[in-house]
Amino acid sequence: MRHEQDPLFDSIEKKTNVSKEDLFKLVQSLDGVDWQNEHSVRRVIHEVSRLAGRNVSKRQEDELVDAITSGNIPMDLSSISKWFK
Repeated sequence: MRHEQDPLFDSIEKKTNVSKEDLFKLVQSLDGVDWQNEHSVRRVIHEVSRLAGRNVSKRQEDELVDAITSGNIPMDLSSISKWFK
């Protein structure tokens, strides 16, 4: 199945107002990202927040960077959602 016809991408597009093309570009840009590199992680955070149309405060960004670069990424949605409140 081609991604362009994938219902998952249709659902994400409807819920986020981010086009499938932008989602594909984002996914492709993540290939090879050094998740231990602070600059790389900040670049990804900025790109995701831009696409989502959401502002990420400096404090939120720092918390995300610390969690990602240290490998302490929570896997439950409630923990992740605290960063976006």
